[in-house]
Amino acid sequence: MLQRHDLLRVTPDGWPAVLAASPGFQDLEYGPRRLVAGWAERGWPVIARRPAAEEGEGGVAVGLPLPPAYGKLRLALSIPAGLVAEPVAAVPLSAAAGSVPAGWWSQVGRLIALGERLALRPILFGALLWQRLTGLPYLRPGSDIDLIWPGPTATALPDLLDTLDRLDTAGPVRLDGEIALSAGSGVNWRELRQEFRRPGGAVLVKSMDGADIRCVHTLFA
Repeated sequence: MLQRHDLLRVTPDGWPAVLAASPGFQDLEYGPRRLVAGWAERGWPVIARRPAAEEGEGGVAVGLPLPPAYGKLRLALSIPAGLVAEPVAAVPLSAAAGSVPAGWWSQVGRLIALGERLALRPILFGALLWQRLTGLPYLRPGSDIDLIWPGPTATALPDLLDTLDRLDTAGPVRLDGEIALSAGSGVNWRELRQEFRRPGGAVLVKSMDGADIRCVHTLFA
C-alpha cells in the first residue's frame, strides 16, 4: 500500500492518456505543457498523495510539482495501476549534498552528521528532492530544506528535536519536515518539539487517511 511521499515511475506509453484526462494539464500554458508532456519519457517520477473524496478508487492518486519558473504548480493526477512501472527509492540527504548551493554545505554537513550520530537516515522531499531527481531549478532564494526523519527511540527524540532547532536557528536555510511514524504517517518536527515537554501536548498527525490530533506521549511509547 502506498504511503505519503512515495515516488513512482509511470510507463511512457500510458502517460498521454493520463494527461488527456487531467483538467489541470489542459489548463497549462505552452511551456509547462511541454515539460509535463515529456515527464514520463524522461523517467522522472511522480509522488503519491492522499486521494480526494471525489476521485474514488479507480486509480493511483499522485502529484507532480512544477518548478518556480513554470509557475510552481502542482498537478493532481490519477494513474491507472497498470501504468505504474516501478517504485523509485527514496533519496537520502547524503545523496543530494552535491546538489545544494555552496552556502548550504556546512548546514547540510551538520544534518548528515546528526543522522549518523543517531543512526537515522533523513530522506528528502520538497524542492531539493525534485531538483536532485530532475536537474530542473526548483531551489530559489528562501527555499527550505525539507526532510523526513525516521522515528527515533523515545530516548533519542529530544536530542534530535533540540539539535534540529539549533541547526535551524544557525541557518542559513530554514529546516522543515517531519518525523516519520508508523504506517507512513508523520508529524511536523517543530510542532512536536513545541508540544513534547507539555504534559498534555498534542500534535497533528498526517497520513494517507487524513489527519488527526494525537497526544505526543503516545507516539513514541
